[in-house]
Amino acid sequence: MVLVCVALAGWVLAVWLLLRQPRVPTSPPDDYLKPVSPADLLVDPLPACAVVLDGLGAIVQVNEEAASQFGETVGAILRHPAARSALSAALRVPAPSGIGERSSRSDLPPVCSTTFTLDVPVPRTLHLMLRRLPGGKGQDKRVLVVLNDHSEARAADRMRTDFVAHASHELRTPLASLSGFIDALQGAAGENPVMRQQFLDIMRQQSERLKRLIDRLLYLSRVQAHEHQRPRDLVDVADLMAVVLGEVAPRFEREGRTLTLEIEDDLMVRADEDEMVQVLLNLIENALRYGAKEDEPLTITLSARRAVIPDDRWPADGGVILGVEDNGCGMEAHQLPRLTERFYRVGAPTDGAGQGTGLGLSIVRHILDRHGGRLRIASAPGKGTTCLVWLPAAGATLAVSLVE
Repeated sequence: MVLVCVALAGWVLAVWLLLRQPRVPTSPPDDYLKPVSPADLLVDPLPACAVVLDGLGAIVQVNEEAASQFGETVGAILRHPAARSALSAALRVPAPSGIGERSSRSDLPPVCSTTFTLDVPVPRTLHLMLRRLPGGKGQDKRVLVVLNDHSEARAADRMRTDFVAHASHELRTPLASLSGFIDALQGAAGENPVMRQQFLDIMRQQSERLKRLIDRLLYLSRVQAHEHQRPRDLVDVADLMAVVLGEVAPRFEREGRTLTLEIEDDLMVRADEDEMVQVLLNLIENALRYGAKEDEPLTITLSARRAVIPDDRWPADGGVILGVEDNGCGMEAHQLPRLTERFYRVGAPTDGAGQGTGLGLSIVRHILDRHGGRLRIASAPGKGTTCLVWLPAAGATLAVSLVE
């Protein structure tokens, strides 16, 4: 009897201890998927421009990336009709119940996206992706918006399209001329020695123009191919100027042309010597081709000096400034911003030479982009033109290069 009582007491004690242990729930409680308040949304760490909107489109949060890139224009972007339409589409999607360990990617609402162009304050092409966020009652009409600026990509596409169109036009002109003269020589003009020689001279000029254009296009392509690679060679500016002088000296044997040199000693830059020679040759070529005044001598000054005085025109103190200055006819102010555009020409040459390719200053710009340099051009009608090239001093590191 005693043994039975002891056994019964043991069972009662075991059951009592078992009931006191906390039970592990087999399913999450009602508050397992707890609503996330707007203040708890961590959008700042996102490596993208992120904005959180409420159901009316009012901004709840803007992360630092979006504020930095778009500033006060965020509101204008989100008020655009295309953005409002995408917001309405995102809100029409059924709200997710929440996010937790039991949710999966298939539970997420779809992304609504739109692309549009905002014309003010500056034209920008924007791509927006919107997704409705989970939340409890009253908080389930919030939308996460990720903004992407596609302006540069669209501009690059337009530039490529324009380049192909302009290159095709430039190539077509001499080819059409050659084709026309060939047809003429196959006819009666071929029997006339004087006319035949005249046509052949024109054909030679057109073929040379075509060759120059193709050579410039190929050179520009090579420069752009390694534009992201900074030159590492240490170049003595005096040696650089000596090479340039040897190249251009025959051009100044013509009466009415004078070249003067103003070069400081001990100037060193990190540069690709061949490319920098090309920069100076292109600038001198433009001065000879477009700077000459009728019946007046043309003087071109080639200079090199240290940039010792702080100057807001350059991205850093110090450096080396190379200059090509002429006393020619000059240019109108409205022409200056377009000088580095491909195929842009100021006007007819004043030296009697053939039309240029319109690629010389574009090549200069891309070469200086690679070197981390800047180009500044100043000109006025009747007062000549001054082209200044700024290069970082040897040993300087500069991450940004601009063309003004």
